[in-house]
Amino acid sequence: MNHITFAFASNGTNPETFILVESIRKFAGIFSESPIWLITTKAEEEIPIRCRAQLKMYDVKIIHFELDSEILQFPFTESTFAASTAESFAIGKTKFLVWLGTNSLIINEPREFLLKTEKNLGCRPVHHTLIGSLYYQPIDEFWELIYSKCEVPEERIFPMQTHVDGNVLRPYFNSGFLIVRPERKFLDTWWKRYKEIYKDPDFKKFYDRNSLYVTFIHQAVLSAEILSNFKKEELEILPFNYCYPINLYEESLPEFRPQNTNELITARYYLEKLLKQEGFKQIPFHEPFKSWFKKKLEFIKEEKFFR
Repeated sequence: MNHITFAFASNGTNPETFILVESIRKFAGIFSESPIWLITTKAEEEIPIRCRAQLKMYDVKIIHFELDSEILQFPFTESTFAASTAESFAIGKTKFLVWLGTNSLIINEPREFLLKTEKNLGCRPVHHTLIGSLYYQPIDEFWELIYSKCEVPEERIFPMQTHVDGNVLRPYFNSGFLIVRPERKFLDTWWKRYKEIYKDPDFKKFYDRNSLYVTFIHQAVLSAEILSNFKKEELEILPFNYCYPINLYEESLPEFRPQNTNELITARYYLEKLLKQEGFKQIPFHEPFKSWFKKKLEFIKEEKFFR
């Protein structure tokens, strides 16, 4: 059985996929040869030959799944089901499944992915408050409804600080950074609850009020299901240098801006912003990661990569 397996949802052609895969192989240390799974609604033959060749070179396994087009009307539905699909394949094959957003980077060896015996879920807070619920204010109607639908025990709600704006929220977890024990089948639990909730008429008034509820309902359900399924002591909320949003560096509070990105273990980014020269200059990249990442961005910009 493998110690860890990396998995993410992708169409198999976006440049972020190949940056993530190469960063794992180059910078993940003892985990650099771990299995990598690309979960996609595309059949393998639908992925361009050039892309398939790249994936094969990095020994990436392509796992196909199908999803009703009706469900795909909601953002992030595909990635939520893809997470459940990856977990079902991982049972009996790996001790930990590392579920990442495609726009992730590995910068240093992620030793904390090997959770301690008493920990059953590795996670990070969201970057921004957005639809989050401020901990020291009365709970709003949306989160009260989410907690009710997901049967969250009140005593499991604790304060959590966001990654960028520094607000203290009721637990609100990042859906693009999860380390799970596959046999617990938590990602499947998340998917099943999401299917029930996203089309529940009780939530329509929130969707009509603000499109952010449509976009992030999957993450709200994730957060509530984590509280419903795990006690706080089972959660490993990884350190600040995991899942750091380098694209939000300038928006972060001063104390949340690392002076050297080589101190980070994993990061998130928006490709379009970093393709702009000024976007790259604002972030304190250092060698050896700096040259490698800059080369990737220059190649994408000049060659249009696989787009």
